[in-house]
Amino acid sequence: MKQLILVLIFALFFADSFAQQDAQFSQNMFNKLANNPAYAGSNQAISAIGLFRSQWTGFDGAPQTTNLSIHAPIDRIHGGLGLSVISEEIAAFQNTSINLSYAFQTQLGNGQLGIGLSVGMFQSGLDGSLLDPSQGGDNAIPTADVTGSAFDIGAGVYYNTQDVYFGLSTAHISEPAIEWSDGQTQQLNQHYFLIAGSYHELTSALSLNPSIYLKSDGSSAQLDINTNLLYNDKFWGGLSYRIDDGIVVLAGLELMKDLKLGLAYDIVTSEINKNSFEVMLGYNFNIKVDTQVKRYKNPRFL
Repeated sequence: MKQLILVLIFALFFADSFAQQDAQFSQNMFNKLANNPAYAGSNQAISAIGLFRSQWTGFDGAPQTTNLSIHAPIDRIHGGLGLSVISEEIAAFQNTSINLSYAFQTQLGNGQLGIGLSVGMFQSGLDGSLLDPSQGGDNAIPTADVTGSAFDIGAGVYYNTQDVYFGLSTAHISEPAIEWSDGQTQQLNQHYFLIAGSYHELTSALSLNPSIYLKSDGSSAQLDINTNLLYNDKFWGGLSYRIDDGIVVLAGLELMKDLKLGLAYDIVTSEINKNSFEVMLGYNFNIKVDTQVKRYKNPRFL
């Protein structure tokens, strides 16, 4: 009964924000394709990432997010292709987005510019069997499964050199309305993302990689200020400060050539007061390409 009540509280209290907010990631500096299609093909490799996030650990019905993405350069189309799948569960709700990205890549100054577009589907569902209308006092709460989907579009730009990178992107451009199977509708608000960072060699073995990550739905914003210290291109550790929310401890290592493991632990200081955990596994399938555009693979990370 206690678990059911908590699920109901989550469903009622977070339903609106869950419907409008995109998934949150603390290891955003490694996971650029999730929010920016212009990143597709920016590495001279087939890059794949799997990421799992458990938010507010210990809270029944708290968000759990899985992200799988892969992208690669394809010179015949003067850029790269990418695929990103994000699945998020919170209480009785589940959102799944599948996006195919294309990025046109061109040389610009000392770096590489990508201009990207993503198209895909956004599906939302609610397991009404987990809800009890008599406890919530609202007979409009569904008691059966309801689902809905909508066509989704995103766009972005991404520029990087050997020393800096910068990306600006937007999701849900048309603000599509999801038509649920019970006749109700759910609109996706347009989101905006900004990511930027730099690489600084301190010694032959140490480098410092500061970055920022900003996301907004137009009415509210969230800013992460990050820094990572990398040792011998094999081990890293760092901290992030998420404004008005908490501190994130970052760590990772290269398990073997081109295979990397990353961890993040969010120490939440907001009213929720429940911490979060995130694990990432990434692999680069190095390929040989004859390219007219010099691709600036991040020498420090994926």
